Amino acid sequence: MGYAVLGFLVLVGLYAIAIFNNLVAKRNQIDNGFAQIEVQLKRRYDLIPNLIEVAKKYMAHERETLEAVIAARNEASNSLAKMESHLDDPKAVAQFNQAEQGLVGAMGKMSFVMEAYPELKANENMMQLTEELTTTENRIGFARQAFNDFVLAFNTYRQSFPQNQVANMFGFTTDAKMLEFEDSQAIQAAPKVSF
Repeated sequence: MGYAVLGFLVLVGLYAIAIFNNLVAKRNQIDNGFAQIEVQLKRRYDLIPNLIEVAKKYMAHERETLEAVIAARNEASNSLAKMESHLDDPKAVAQFNQAEQGLVGAMGKMSFVMEAYPELKANENMMQLTEELTTTENRIGFARQAFNDFVLAFNTYRQSFPQNQVANMFGFTTDAKMLEFEDSQAIQAAPKVSF
């Protein structure tokens, strides 16, 4: 009878260790997923000053637009640096998302303004930088999707029974936060078109 109880306790202990190791592995996937986003965001942040430099030559009258892009880029870059060490802080994630939305908005406005400058659009450097930015945006989207998939896997595993009991004992008490847009409901809604 004593061996049966001891054997049962050993099995429970091994199972708890397996759950802990799985939680650690999933948390590391989240960290790696964010690192992949970070690489692409830093690439984008590095490309933007080059784009601004080329655009300055043609868009002298659009100084406000260019300065808005630079300010939004700096805000997003600073927000990313703050979030690097605070991935589990919902406020840091929210600030990062807000800064990214601001940058995307400023870049969108710049793209709209660039339409009025055909010689700028035809500039070889501008075309190359625009293509690199587009490719980088796609990579950011894929990396963000992978990150959110890792977060979902972690949260689902952590919330499931009996893992939730073991997770709490080992300090995995909160869900990881997905990178979501502030206006995700507006993005998902069908656009209204009227003629």
